[in-house]
Amino acid sequence: MRVVVAGGSGLIGRKLIDSLLQAHHEVTLISRTPEKVMKYFTGVYARFWDTKNITALTDILDGTDAVINLTGESIASKRWTQIQKERILGSRIESTQAIFGAIRHSQRKPLVLLNASAVGYYGNVPEGEVTESAPQGTGFLADVCSLWESEALKVQEFGVRVVLLRTGIVLDKQGGALQNILRPFRFFIGGPLGSGRQWFPWIHLQDEVSAILFAMENEHITGSLNLAAPESVRMTDFCRTLGRILHRPSWMRVPAWTLKLMLGEMAEPLLLHGQKMIPQKLIDAGFQFQFPKLEDALRDLLA
Repeated sequence: MRVVVAGGSGLIGRKLIDSLLQAHHEVTLISRTPEKVMKYFTGVYARFWDTKNITALTDILDGTDAVINLTGESIASKRWTQIQKERILGSRIESTQAIFGAIRHSQRKPLVLLNASAVGYYGNVPEGEVTESAPQGTGFLADVCSLWESEALKVQEFGVRVVLLRTGIVLDKQGGALQNILRPFRFFIGGPLGSGRQWFPWIHLQDEVSAILFAMENEHITGSLNLAAPESVRMTDFCRTLGRILHRPSWMRVPAWTLKLMLGEMAEPLLLHGQKMIPQKLIDAGFQFQFPKLEDALRDLLA
């Protein structure tokens, strides 16, 4: 397949592009800094894109088979000032609207658009399972995800299949949430955040990428798609398992008020809230998780 990836320089994007190439797909990476991101890859076409230049983007997307949109300002890199919140939302809306415009003007439109989203769509769900049919939650992240998804779904009017990748917490040894959680454990001061009762919807990076490829190639998968491991755990259980593997205690609980003081508004939706997210569509479609159990996933990553 001919695949265009937007936002391919991040943790998920780099692994995804490697997997696409290994599967012998033709990959074009679009970026505002193509010369910079090319250092990560061999065998990839890199093209410059400007969200305001719909004509140039149309030339890139016309005749492609799949578009994977992973673009967006990081939600955890900076404190949530009003300006930063506008950047988080605007970066996602602007890029998706540009893709919509380019697809609208394409002569041969892609078969599928796989658009990033997040578990934050569901808001805080302290109890009960969350499948793809669960309603939108409340809060800033839920609103961002909803508006983002709405823009992506507009391309359905052109007969393009849309998959909304509602990703949980991606675990990988090279970066992301796991690296931040690991640090205090290495100094024997690890432990759960807040009450520890919040759900922790995790997924191994390899399964995240495999699920995206599975959805790209499976024409029966459409709409929202939960990307999380089938084994759900709470924060306390996650930290206890991590401590056991590292041979470190998991006892130093970080109070909620401390996190709120350090991080402000982002502390609750990112660290203190959670959801027992179930990947029901993947399970029903027969997707085989390589790491369905947390202990196996952590042992693989920390070996």
